[in-house]
Amino acid sequence: YHSQVTLNRLPSRDSLKMVNHILPGAELDRSLEDLIIEKTDGIPFFIEEFIRSLKDLKAIELESGKWLLAKTTGEASIPSKIHDVIMARVDLLSEDAKEVLRTGSAIEREFSFDLVSRVLNLPEQELRTHLSHLKNAELLYERGVYPKSTYVFKHALTREVVYDSLLRWRRRELHEAIGNAIEDLYRDSITEHYVILTHHFIESENNLKAAEYARLAGKRAEKSASLNDAIAYTRKRVACLEKLPRTDDVEKLLVDARTALGIYLFLMSYVAEAKEAIDPVVDLALRSGDRRRISQIYMIMGDHSFTVKEDFPEAFKHLEQAVKVAEEANDIATSVLANYMLGLALSWNCEFEKTSFYIERALSVVEAINIPWSVSIMKSFLSFYAYNYQGKNDLGFRTSQEAVEIAEKSGDIYSRAMAYSTHGFSCFYRGLLEEARSHLLVGLRFSESINLLSFCVVAHQWLGYCYFEMGDYEKSEEHYGEAIHLREVAGTFPSTAKLSKIALARTKAYKNERVSDLELLCTYARENKVKLYEGSMARWISDIMVKMDGERLDDAEEWIRRAITAHKNYKMIWDLGIDHMLHSEILNRKGLAIKAEESIGQAREIFKACGASGWLQRINGRSF
Repeated sequence: YHSQVTLNRLPSRDSLKMVNHILPGAELDRSLEDLIIEKTDGIPFFIEEFIRSLKDLKAIELESGKWLLAKTTGEASIPSKIHDVIMARVDLLSEDAKEVLRTGSAIEREFSFDLVSRVLNLPEQELRTHLSHLKNAELLYERGVYPKSTYVFKHALTREVVYDSLLRWRRRELHEAIGNAIEDLYRDSITEHYVILTHHFIESENNLKAAEYARLAGKRAEKSASLNDAIAYTRKRVACLEKLPRTDDVEKLLVDARTALGIYLFLMSYVAEAKEAIDPVVDLALRSGDRRRISQIYMIMGDHSFTVKEDFPEAFKHLEQAVKVAEEANDIATSVLANYMLGLALSWNCEFEKTSFYIERALSVVEAINIPWSVSIMKSFLSFYAYNYQGKNDLGFRTSQEAVEIAEKSGDIYSRAMAYSTHGFSCFYRGLLEEARSHLLVGLRFSESINLLSFCVVAHQWLGYCYFEMGDYEKSEEHYGEAIHLREVAGTFPSTAKLSKIALARTKAYKNERVSDLELLCTYARENKVKLYEGSMARWISDIMVKMDGERLDDAEEWIRRAITAHKNYKMIWDLGIDHMLHSEILNRKGLAIKAEESIGQAREIFKACGASGWLQRINGRSF
């Protein structure tokens, strides 16, 4: 019976019709749909048995009119009847043909004649005969023309069942043999095979070789700015090394691997995870004297100090040490990272001239060695964290525009995520709100596509500002809420979450909703440790008070004066113009028309000096 079962494949649309017939009366969740199609290859018998197995295992449930995988379910098991059907077909084969099939299952779903021949070391004609029998049994099909042909398991489940039938010791032997054969066969193009070699040597438990290929795969991913892939391979590298006996050589490799993992996580803004990656090897690194890795460790520690702990003195201490050690070691790559990171931390402390100095140093290096995506990133940071905050908005706009152009030419998503977001900020500073919204949405899309958390947060935050100024308070509220959620999930920049909470409350006030937690918001402002936010927090609290039917105009004026003082002290010129706009409104409401006109005049002069033409137009079209 089993060998007579029809294994013809249905088209995807017909497969889904069959699934809906077996699971009637509700929509199918996309992840469950994908799992069924993947596991059954659209074969009617497999579909029926697989779904029956899922139901018997209580691996699927009906919730809110939708069939979906139960939350406690891992990857679903293959139903025993499907297993029996496949093994019955395999059992009809000769032992030699079975060995070819088992070897192929350990390679991949698709494998070349050259590779399986190298692993099995069979005479050519004998191997071709076995492969021909496997094709006739409809277990494999052939692609291409011999001797360059490849063989593909007709159904993914067939490969899975055959592979699962291998004893553990035999799997290890096969994977070791496959890895060695790939090394030998593709020695002239070995870079293309780092990932698959990592897999085979992990499965063979040759941890030293697996760690080395994982390192090479990570470096290859790094060069193409595929940092999530670099993280994944480097995690595998660390896991392999930690299975080896602890010798001096292995400890050196562990320092290298864990620091590399920390750097990749740092570049993706996974700050806490980066710190966790290096923590076990900090002392080993310091004893080893490896200046490159020591510098990187100081940099990760400094990043953690200011983004998680918001301890700026500690951050500056670590980051200055990172710059010093990297330059002593003549480590260009780490020096670039350490300089821009120190510049970033200084920006949050409102030391913008120093920010410009350090980020411009990093930019000059990446320009000299011509790494386009790095040039784009440095220009993005320079625009946002140095120029725009100082009120050099024309320069900030030009610089971020250049960053976008360079990122587009490079084709790199990582730099495009940053460039589009920062150019959105630049447009906002100039008062070009529609352009700001457009660029921020593109930046957010790129950031989300690679899970670049820091720029997801910042894009949401600035979209909140943008939609607020455009009068779309619903969307403003939505983006502020998302920014708050992501910051709290990440555990970074707690003051940023508080800043966004104040901005969100201002949006609610403009929707004529009562702000019940005003005193808590004032506490946030009073306890704030980040100089960059001092003025904005005060201004927005003032704005909330202005909206409270004139009840707290005196308090509102006190808070806007705090904002003005902070922005004067920190030379945040554009923000000072925004402060004067609000102060003018407060003075008007208090009946002080002459002082109000003086204040709006100051705002005009500031916006002219900054090149914020859109904000000038808003002043001229606004009633105060």
